[in-house]
Order: sequence, then C-alpha cells, then structure tokens
Amino acid sequence: MAAHGGSRKVIYAALAGNLAIALTKFAAAFFTGSSAMLSEGVHSLVDTGNGGLLLYGMHRAARPPDLMHPLGHGRELYFWSFIVALLVFALGAGVSFYEGVVHIMAPEPVANAMVNYVVLGLSFLFEGSSWYMALKEFRREKGRLGWIEAVQLSKDPSVYTVLFEDSAALLGLIVAFAGILAAEIFAMPALDGAASIGIAMILGATAIFLARESKGLLLGEPASPEVQKKVLAIAQQDPAVQRANGMLSVHIGPQEIVAGLSIEFEDHMTAPEIEACVERLEARLKTEMPEISRLFVKPQSAGTWERRRKAIVSASGEALD
Repeated sequence: MAAHGGSRKVIYAALAGNLAIALTKFAAAFFTGSSAMLSEGVHSLVDTGNGGLLLYGMHRAARPPDLMHPLGHGRELYFWSFIVALLVFALGAGVSFYEGVVHIMAPEPVANAMVNYVVLGLSFLFEGSSWYMALKEFRREKGRLGWIEAVQLSKDPSVYTVLFEDSAALLGLIVAFAGILAAEIFAMPALDGAASIGIAMILGATAIFLARESKGLLLGEPASPEVQKKVLAIAQQDPAVQRANGMLSVHIGPQEIVAGLSIEFEDHMTAPEIEACVERLEARLKTEMPEISRLFVKPQSAGTWERRRKAIVSASGEALD
C-alpha cells in the first residue's frame, strides 16, 4: 500500500485543519447564535471524522490475505469511503437542513456578526490550504485525463474524497458568509437559516456523487484498458502461448487487481509444460506489473472465449476487451 503515501499526507492535513476549524466554528456559533455557523461547525466535525475513517480504511485494506479473505482486504477502503459518503449525507446535510428549517421557522438575529466573519475568513484560509494539497495530489494522479473522467476511472477514492469534501467546505463557507451578511444587511434573520439549507444542498449533492463512485468500486470495476492490453501482450510473448484470447479482471484495491486469463496453448504442450508457462507468466507479471496480485489462467480455445465474451456483452450491453 505504499502508493497511499501521498494520500495519507493529504488526509492528515485535512483532518488536522478540519478539527481546528470545527472547534472554532462551534465557539463562534455559541457566542453569535448563527445557524449557518452551527451548520458549518457540524460540517467540519463530520469532515474530521471522515478523515479518520479513510485512514482506518487504508489501515484495514493493507492487511495481508488470510483464510477468510484469500484475495486480501483491499476493498475495506472502498467500504469506508462509502460510509464517509453516507455520513456526509446523513450528518452533514441532514443536520444542516434541520438547523436551517428551525431558524427559518423561528428566526433569531445574529449577535456579534463580526466574530462570524473573522472565523469564516480563517476557515477559508485553512480549508483552502487543505484543498490545495488535495488538488495537487489529484492532479498528479489524474495525468491528462479530465476531472470527472479521472474520478470515474480512479480506483483510489481517498484523494478525490478529500478534494470533493474540501471543495464542498469552501462552497459552504461562501454560502454561510453570504447568508450571515444578507441577514445583517436586510435585517432578515431567516436568511441565516436559508444559508444552512443551501449548505445542506451542497453537502447532499457531494455525498450522492461520492456514494455513486464508491458503489461502483464496491461492486467491482475492471482494470483499465491499458493494463489489460499490457497483460495480454506479456502473455502473448511467451513461446508456449498460441493466443491470449482475453482477460477478466477486477480491482480489489487501488493497487490490487485479480486477473483471469483465457489462453490457447500450443497444441503439443504437455501438462508440465503448461504449468511451467503459467509460472513464467506469474513471475514476469510480478516483476513488471506488481498491481496484478492474483493471476488465474484457464486453457481455452478462441471460439469458447468468443462465445463467452458475446454472452457477457449481450447481458451488459458493454464491450469487453
């Protein structure tokens, strides 16, 4: 799990910043009575807990295979990422919406609004620093891919989860500032509650997007076309292989792929020679593509593979390389 080094730094930075910001926001909400500030405090507290859950997921995912989990524990990270999305929705968006409705129904003027402005400004600075670190790490990982495409193709939810949470936090701070300022200028305390509902909508949209991406990883997503082509090319180069028909693969972690190869061996190959070929393939893939954590090889004719491929395509409506 060494590849998570950059992700851990991003999460540690976000966790420390969110904890400090949450305490500051709660103190400001206590002294001023601002609904939007209380919602922001809850938001930052949820983000703090989410950072801890992502770190816990990384720790659990790094455990080696055992008798109960022979393919490893890599999907623990995907599970905890999904829990993070649920918490953003249930706690972040839910509490913010509740606070907004309560303060719209029974509006109260915000006292010492300047305290809120100072806290929001400092929070924006700290959140911005954490967001920038997450942005740099995500840019490094995504390469030339587009932003949405990179998230959809990413098999490591840790960095983009922090990035989206921090982005939602920055938007929430802007909404909170606008709501408190409007409530003060127009002498309409209900606008402070309306800002809380706006924050809830931002958090809800973020949570739904993160949950959708985490669900796909939990169900199992295949290796990228580039990885599949490279594996098939390595198999095809072995002198014992007549044809590498195709590959089925699934990510069980960001850097852990289980691959199944359909291979048509040379007609004259004996069972011991086929075993030796499989061992060569495993050794070469372990050296050149360590992300292939498990390899299964099935001797299969091209016709059999093609029929199976068409059946899968017919059932899913998607091409299978």
